[in-house]
Amino acid sequence: MTQFSDRVERISISGIRKVFEAAGEDAINLGLGQPDFPAPDHARQAAVEAIEAGEADGYTGNKGLPNLREAIAEKHRRDQGVDLDPDDVIATAGGSEALHIAIEAHVNEGDEVIIPDPGFVSYDALTKLAGGEPVPVPLRDDLTLDPAAVEDAITEDTAAFVVNSPGNPTGAVSPLDDIAEFARIADEHDVLCISDEVYEYTVFEGEHRSPIEFAETDNVVVVNSASKLFSMTGWRLGWVYGSTRRVERMLRVHQYVQACASAPAQFAAEAALSGPQDRIEEMTETFRERRDLVVEGLEDIGLTVPSPGGAFYVMPEVPEGFVDECIDRGVIIVPGEAFGEHGHGYARLSYATDTESLREAIEIMGEAYDAVV
Repeated sequence: MTQFSDRVERISISGIRKVFEAAGEDAINLGLGQPDFPAPDHARQAAVEAIEAGEADGYTGNKGLPNLREAIAEKHRRDQGVDLDPDDVIATAGGSEALHIAIEAHVNEGDEVIIPDPGFVSYDALTKLAGGEPVPVPLRDDLTLDPAAVEDAITEDTAAFVVNSPGNPTGAVSPLDDIAEFARIADEHDVLCISDEVYEYTVFEGEHRSPIEFAETDNVVVVNSASKLFSMTGWRLGWVYGSTRRVERMLRVHQYVQACASAPAQFAAEAALSGPQDRIEEMTETFRERRDLVVEGLEDIGLTVPSPGGAFYVMPEVPEGFVDECIDRGVIIVPGEAFGEHGHGYARLSYATDTESLREAIEIMGEAYDAVV
């Protein structure tokens, strides 16, 4: 008899997508985690030139084009001071595939993976698809992940824990001391730290630091992507890096599920990484201004809002019925419980949209708030 795998039956369609599907065509969408900037011109042009020259018609090597992997290695040497060998980089179909192969390569049936709660929806689902058991850890009041809580959650069955700073859905940026602690925990407990750094460049307060800077063992694997760094979500180009032995195992998964990342996207990402970087500063400053507008607007409504230090999300505490009331009035926001049990009582808003729409949305959310309190 035809049946479905137990692993796939353990997951469901993302709660974020369910909200989108319920939205009207004219709704203001504050649920989408996608920068509203165009991809850099020089990245687009590099893809066009590769396509027109016939250089993007065939498979690349499984790990990706050598020039792309060198550009990725140089980016991390420059930004994190990491002495990264390009051979220890795998170009992937977005950060999503990078997370997938990192978890698949390191998690056995029944292994535990410690994840932030609320946290990015893929951490829970990908752990279950690998046959593992997610172990959600609630965040602090400022929505950062507490290293002590991670360490307390470690058992003999723990294979890995996930760190995400700046964070989705919270926008929180972990302080330097916490990042160093995550590296210590990975080293001392001999568990893998998967560091999801796809929002690395969007930091308003503090600074982005990576656990791999502080690790004394090879127990850190880093996931990153051109999607949020360069506003290239549709290009589906991410990467994962770590020690040679870890990359070799992740490559075994990658070569069967993907073979290689899209060739045109690889040419585009190499140009984005190696070319002018002025777009980054422009995007960050724009998101900072929008963050301030949204936080102030939500506080004026009467909501409690942990101020995000990065990314382009804010996660206010909201009253019962607020999310549905906003959606009914044409403003799409995502209920916090879509990101984990401890997200209940919160909502996630993305401010990756134009200022006029944000001002209109805040006004409507004020009306929704008045309707439910």
